[in-house]
Amino acid sequence: MSEKILDFEVDYSKLKIFDEFNTKDIKFPVVLSSPHAGNMFPKEFLQNSALSEQELKISEDCFVTDLIKKASDEGIPLISLNIPRTFVDVNRDKIELDETMFYNAPKTQDINSRRCRVGLGVLHRIVYQNKEIYDGLLNYNEAQERIRNVYEPYHKRLKQLIDKCVRKFGFCLVVDCHSMPSMICNVMNESKPLDFCVCNLFGESCPDEISAKLYQAVQSDGFRVEYNRPYAGAYITFNYCQPRKKIYTIQLEINRAIYMDEKTYQKNTQFQDVASHISNSLISLAHFLLDFKK
Repeated sequence: MSEKILDFEVDYSKLKIFDEFNTKDIKFPVVLSSPHAGNMFPKEFLQNSALSEQELKISEDCFVTDLIKKASDEGIPLISLNIPRTFVDVNRDKIELDETMFYNAPKTQDINSRRCRVGLGVLHRIVYQNKEIYDGLLNYNEAQERIRNVYEPYHKRLKQLIDKCVRKFGFCLVVDCHSMPSMICNVMNESKPLDFCVCNLFGESCPDEISAKLYQAVQSDGFRVEYNRPYAGAYITFNYCQPRKKIYTIQLEINRAIYMDEKTYQKNTQFQDVASHISNSLISLAHFLLDFKK
């Protein structure tokens, strides 16, 4: 990265940070989270990025919110971030800042985050194939503004929804929904690509019966599913998992190739069928949880 200074400010008053759906009358002990489907790029960010909007979209979990919206409409609260993860990644700890990205970062102790080292901290340095997002150094204070105006509001609202669910049902399951590049899914198995991954921190984030119910639901219709391969769960799955407080988490990963064209970023002809399958799986899980013995 060059020593060029990229000093800009974002007008957050023009941004709708997240959308929420069906959060007033919660009918099931489930909260859906879609933290990486955002595609509303702040114009100031695009003006100071070395990459085009099209190049930045490679990191986006395209259409994930659309895939699960039908499930939400049945009475499951859903929160979906509108801001792209390349601007600020809410599925990271907010202290995962790569100090080498800034010209004025304070001298603090290195948190030794693996994600920071590879360029995928709370502020991403790269996208796929190690393409640098910036051709200069950022203002550390501007990074903190991203956290205050995007990261913290998302997590504050997610926690409110979880607490509301716990008050009503005595427990809550957070299903954090993501997509994964088909390249990863194809490499993992020689015979049939992976379609879904059910991530439960290797059995630590929720009771086995809950994971098994979601696994069985998404596996129907001939889809291939794995537990914790290639992902076991990230920050939201880890941070909100509190079994002693009856708060459980699962991260659901979906192969992008089964519902979209990864080159054009367009929905494919199977999109509606896949969306129905995923939403029906989540609805089935939600009904199962109504009778679940906590």
